[in-house]
Amino acid sequence: MKEFSTPALVAADPQANTTDLLIDRVAATPNDPLFAVPENGGWRDVTSSEFLAQVVALAKGLVAAGIEPGDMIGFMCKTRYEWTLVDFATWFAGAILVPVYETSSPSQVLWNLSDSGATWMIVETPDHFARFDEVHAELPLIRQVWQVDLGDLDKLAASGSAVPDEEIERRRTLAVGSDIATLIYTSGSTGRPKGCVLTHSNFVELCRNSALALKEVVAEPGASTLLFITTAHVFARFISVLDVHAGVKTGHQPDTKQLLSSLASFKPTFLLAVPRVFEKVYNSAEQKAEAGGKGKIFRAAADTAVAHSKALQAGKVPFGLSLKFRVFDRLVYSKLREAMGGRVKYAVSGSAPLGSRLGHFFHSLGIVILEGYGLTETTAPATVNLADKFTIGTVGPALPGVSVRIMDDGEIEVKGIDVFAEYWKNPEATAAAFDDGWFKTGDLGSFDDDGFLTITGRKKEILVTAGGKNVAPAALEDPIRANPLVGQVIAVGDQRPFISALITLDPEMLPVWLANNGEDKDMTLAEASVNPAVLAEVQRAVDHANSGVSRAESIRKFVVLSTDLTEASGHLTPKMSIKRGVILDDFADVIDTMYSSAPATQGVSLAG
Repeated sequence: MKEFSTPALVAADPQANTTDLLIDRVAATPNDPLFAVPENGGWRDVTSSEFLAQVVALAKGLVAAGIEPGDMIGFMCKTRYEWTLVDFATWFAGAILVPVYETSSPSQVLWNLSDSGATWMIVETPDHFARFDEVHAELPLIRQVWQVDLGDLDKLAASGSAVPDEEIERRRTLAVGSDIATLIYTSGSTGRPKGCVLTHSNFVELCRNSALALKEVVAEPGASTLLFITTAHVFARFISVLDVHAGVKTGHQPDTKQLLSSLASFKPTFLLAVPRVFEKVYNSAEQKAEAGGKGKIFRAAADTAVAHSKALQAGKVPFGLSLKFRVFDRLVYSKLREAMGGRVKYAVSGSAPLGSRLGHFFHSLGIVILEGYGLTETTAPATVNLADKFTIGTVGPALPGVSVRIMDDGEIEVKGIDVFAEYWKNPEATAAAFDDGWFKTGDLGSFDDDGFLTITGRKKEILVTAGGKNVAPAALEDPIRANPLVGQVIAVGDQRPFISALITLDPEMLPVWLANNGEDKDMTLAEASVNPAVLAEVQRAVDHANSGVSRAESIRKFVVLSTDLTEASGHLTPKMSIKRGVILDDFADVIDTMYSSAPATQGVSLAG
């Protein structure tokens, strides 16, 4: 067993709750912008004082509607300003928010609301309401439903004018650190979602310590970020609360198709994203360059960027490399920086491993990607690379107030200010998740000598071949998924004679790649899955992944599916993680067919 701990930088305050973070922010910078909302094609700032006034007004409306301290409020909404407004208003009213992913099916909505015992519901759109309404009859506890797009939040705020300020102050100070702040359900990638009880102290202590640990990111003058990943997920939710505490100006753009234009106008100083976003930024830039006849230049620039970053980390950049870097900075890198708004210095990445090549590439662009690691059960981050202390390819050291240890079997366990209290109404699962006060993450990892953590796989996902070889799927899947053509990769081979893979094509990148390679850009996914040029490119991606592992661990055969794997199809979680068990069950016949013929490495396409 190996353990690394980072002492807390801020003394714990067991009486503090999340509302204190906003009260303290307003006291410190009442007139500074805390949010920016879209208006007339631009952005309108909302100051700390204005936000607090709106929070209190909405909290009064919730009180006037009959909401009592401790009530559970379901909330289904895309990433937008109103998300954090409702979040804080709920806390000021003394209630508890139960986020529901905006992409959830009616059955998922039913589970979250029924299991939590929610008595109130807020939805954003008519579509959200329709999905809720399908199961409304099975939710007799729900007393009222409000819809954001109908202006119900404004109506609520107006209805609460008679509620005295003293009542809101009484309610907002009822909760202490150990009380429940929110109930967030896990994504369900390994079974039915479990409700994670996150306390006020989880948010307060983690925010206060993280703000100091990440001061170069969140405390620089004019710090701002544009959120686009779902706020229902703990990752963006934590950052939203951290931004309020640290005074970071936050904007929102839930439509990723509008992301580049929003980045250009908002000009954030840091971003929050998952690795797939960085892969898409890189792949889109590469394919755009290819379409313009500059693919060779882009790839040379990318190679130079990676070499430059590695040389910087080693402490010396050779003159020739430095000269090439300056040329490509003017030709390529500067344009990519401008595409992201021109001010981005840092990006916080989580939810899945980011390949070291991408980390080095963006580092040379002047954007330090601070990879972190955590789960819903750790209120998002447990470890993160710091601006002045980072190692590309790792997920960094433990955050202040957090301890991380690796057991003899490689499993990562976490203890500290970020670890949740329990699984809601599930004492058996809670007991199984802890080892003498340490949360058992189910993930596998290793430390370097400085305590930087590297994630090597997931305990339950380790494949053991018929020959007894242990294989971590991520080591094969991540390099293949970096290819612009590839959407998802699922390595299989447990108790099989060799490793194989199910692979899907990226429907967004496919037309661009086809056009750049002289193929019909209007080809369907099914047609592309049997196209020789496409199969050859996927084979190259597989060969690249195989070059980094032993033959016993390599992929000998793959299937390109003729369909996509999506959240709607039930194969991805809301944060776009694969539901491995569901996929293996649904494509069992395809997998069996793969193993029924000779185990030669080749491209095969079967209908999904």
